[in-house]
Amino acid sequence: MGFRRTRVPVGLLQGEALTSAMVGIGMNFSGRATPEVNLEDTLVAASIAGMEQDDLRVLSILVTWLAVHGAWLNVDRLTHLVLGQPSLRVRLFWSAVALWLAKDRRFARMAGAYRGPRADLLGAGTEFLLGRSGEDPRFKEGPMRVPAGTLRDRPADVLTPAELARKHRTYRRRILLGPSYRADMWAELEADPAISAAELARRTYGSFATAWHVRKDWEILAAAQPS
Repeated sequence: MGFRRTRVPVGLLQGEALTSAMVGIGMNFSGRATPEVNLEDTLVAASIAGMEQDDLRVLSILVTWLAVHGAWLNVDRLTHLVLGQPSLRVRLFWSAVALWLAKDRRFARMAGAYRGPRADLLGAGTEFLLGRSGEDPRFKEGPMRVPAGTLRDRPADVLTPAELARKHRTYRRRILLGPSYRADMWAELEADPAISAAELARRTYGSFATAWHVRKDWEILAAAQPS
């Protein structure tokens, strides 16, 4: 059977597994961290918890995390995950995020995830809160109306890039090589040098061609090492 690329996980994380994954990517929740969890899978799962379950604490820390670490996201894959979400509210959130982070042109396609009228983050009380405090400046020009102060922005809620790079191998490789499938594949090879190209592609959601070339490059550098 030939290789078939996939970019979508079998199932997105929920409950305690999601909490552990969020801790694993540098969000300061209480709980044990899941090591080397996929960044984009975790972020989309967190956005579902935030928007569909009205978990404003998760949503607050998620937005802060994106401000700190967004430069090292694989936005191509994140966009693919977002556009495939059936929830209109989840797509609303990511469209708002994409417009907020519009200076990074990688987010341009994600901005089209939601094309409806402006919608409220909160189920009730938005008009009163907007009249009292105004809008959250991060989302003021976007499709989602968020009263100022609704989503707390506290840098201490997330690890710094240096702290996360020390504990997350793939994130560290993305800083070194750029946020790409190639960087993720290199990180997987560091952990498991014997992995096949097909399995390498599956674990990183990349193409077989990219995995094959990364595998070959790894072998060349391994042969170049002094015995």
